[in-house]
Amino acid sequence: MDKKSNFGKFLLLWTGELISSIGGGLTSFGLGVYIFNQTGSAAGMALVTLLGFLPTLVLSVPAGVLADRYDRRLLMMAGDGLSAVGIIYILLCMLGGGAKLWQICLGVFVSSVFSALLEPSYRSTITDMLTKEEYSKASGLVSLAGSARYLFSPIIAGFLLSISDVKLLLIIDICTFFLTVISVAVVRKSISVKITEDKTPFMESLKTGWRTIRERRGVFLLVVVMSLITLFLGMFQILAEPLVLAFKDAKTLGVIETICACGMLASGLILGIKGIKKNYASVLFISMGLAGLTMTGFGIFENVYSICIFGFLFFAMLPFANNSLDYLVRINIPQEVQGRAWGLIGFLSQLGYVAAYAVSGVAADSIGKITGNGVGRGSALVIKIAGICLVLMAFIISRVKSIKNLEKEAEI
Repeated sequence: MDKKSNFGKFLLLWTGELISSIGGGLTSFGLGVYIFNQTGSAAGMALVTLLGFLPTLVLSVPAGVLADRYDRRLLMMAGDGLSAVGIIYILLCMLGGGAKLWQICLGVFVSSVFSALLEPSYRSTITDMLTKEEYSKASGLVSLAGSARYLFSPIIAGFLLSISDVKLLLIIDICTFFLTVISVAVVRKSISVKITEDKTPFMESLKTGWRTIRERRGVFLLVVVMSLITLFLGMFQILAEPLVLAFKDAKTLGVIETICACGMLASGLILGIKGIKKNYASVLFISMGLAGLTMTGFGIFENVYSICIFGFLFFAMLPFANNSLDYLVRINIPQEVQGRAWGLIGFLSQLGYVAAYAVSGVAADSIGKITGNGVGRGSALVIKIAGICLVLMAFIISRVKSIKNLEKEAEI
């Protein structure tokens, strides 16, 4: 029996996450500029990102198990609402005379602890609400919402920082949390809640999720690919800002980030309207390779126009890769274990971010000192190396049959 579509309700849920993404982008941009101005180091920015990311990574696995046992919409409300606590703490510190690096780290750490509840429940809820034919469109819109923190937030934040300071950005972000919770509450009220009466011990539930991933070689290899992608993407994410701030101001950085993210907007709109109909594996290989080439181009010149062009093309490739990865994994995982499977996938795939955040800032600072060219060009070199590695990885996985056959096997 075909599942009833709830695409209209999904759009309401998506709108809430879009608003939350914009608010989170304002905070991320503002804190990044604040820390760089205070320390002049890429390592300081990377440290804050790492400590804010670790809780989400570590807790994504138990959060996935919870998403299969309890009301997924309620978990989303708790995650979104309580994550405001950490941002409020940073704001209070700044109102008291200025936040120190350790206080910012603590605030983003606390916020990240509660945000960990969100991702597995959100992904599982999409599977609950939509039909299989709507997955690709939904994935395109989810990518579009994720791009909002790069598309709208930087230019808004850059403008606001020219007339105010980072405290205004934090206040706006805090307000978006409440709007997001309201949208989830409305969706929860209109959709029947199915709570699984699962008495299986926690570790056994976790093992079930792991077996689901591991027994399909193609799915497991895709998770490995995701982890490597996040490694290279994390390097880009951390080092793009110090690369630009080394020769331009925060307002220019905001404009550059927005122009670059327009690539993701264009691709997200195309996928949201049409989606990908077939050949997901081929789309994955091609988009990954092109993303690597454009990432390499991004770091070649210390020139605003060059950075905008290559950045636009780089971001344009990401939704195609993400959409293909999401679809190939989603159609090969039974619905009843989607929560714990996505929790594990989130944990394993994002290990690359941990490595990137731990080493990229230090590497860029060190290279800048050794070469005498400064942290900006050190960041550029690391980004170029990451881009070359991404191209090589795209070529290697294009030869793997178990990945190429995932789409066909799911239709059998």
